[in-house]
Amino acid sequence: MKHIGIWIDKKNAKVVTFTKDGETLETVLSEVEFFNRKGSSRPRLKTGMAQDVVHESMYLEREKQQLKAYFKKLAAITKDADTIAIFGPASTPEKFRKELQEHYKPIGEKVKIVKKTDSMTDNQVIALVRDYFSHNKIIM
Repeated sequence: MKHIGIWIDKKNAKVVTFTKDGETLETVLSEVEFFNRKGSSRPRLKTGMAQDVVHESMYLEREKQQLKAYFKKLAAITKDADTIAIFGPASTPEKFRKELQEHYKPIGEKVKIVKKTDSMTDNQVIALVRDYFSHNKIIM
């Protein structure tokens, strides 16, 4: 049996894998660029909002494509899991679950929980995932 817990945000994912041989922790970097609008010191109304909107939509589209690539890497790691638990702040865990259910259906069916959690150290992530699986009698 292979059980995987993932703590995920836009920067990286901590993948905790439990097998009969023990547990492992792997960090997967997202490579998502964080966009800062340049020239934001001047008022937005003077600069011409149409141009700003075009730039923002380009950045958002690029971020969307980068997230898809990030989720694809994580899907490859989780493809042979028996159960998957997803944790993390903001909306990234839910976006990942949705991506799995829409584009990686066999993997998406293995997701048992998506829960919001704050930032954590590696040891806290391992403890959170171990606690979830042991409380739900998935691993002992």
